[in-house]
Parts: sequence; structure tokens; C-alpha cells
Amino acid sequence: MATNPFEDPAGSYLVLADAEGRHSLWPAHLPVPAGWSRVHGPQPRPRCLAYVEESRTDPNRPAAAR
Repeated sequence: MATNPFEDPAGSYLVLADAEGRHSLWPAHLPVPAGWSRVHGPQPRPRCLAYVEESRTDPNRPAAAR
């Protein structure tokens, strides 16, 4: 059975950020998409989620509006 690489509890992840400061969890084995930069990892999923929580200021407002 195939596992969704975006929800693999045993997977290794990156935290990506875009120009507006939004974060995304990304499987470490996939190429980083254009417009996103690696800001953390590779780490297990729970560590990446913790990084996002610690880094979050206001997830609903783009950086330009902060």
C-alpha cells in the first residue's frame, strides 16, 4: 500500500517559506517548488510542525500586511 508522502509519520520533512512568510511542510525527498525556500529540516514531521508553531506570528496575514 502506498503512503501519502505529505502525511508519512516516518518520513523526513522540510519546512518551506514563501516570500510572504507562509510555511509549508514538504517531504524532504521531493524538489523544493519555485517560489519557496527551505527554512528548516530535514527533520521528522513532529519537529517540523513544532518549528512552524514556534515561528508563526499571524498565519492569516501576509508579511506585507504585518
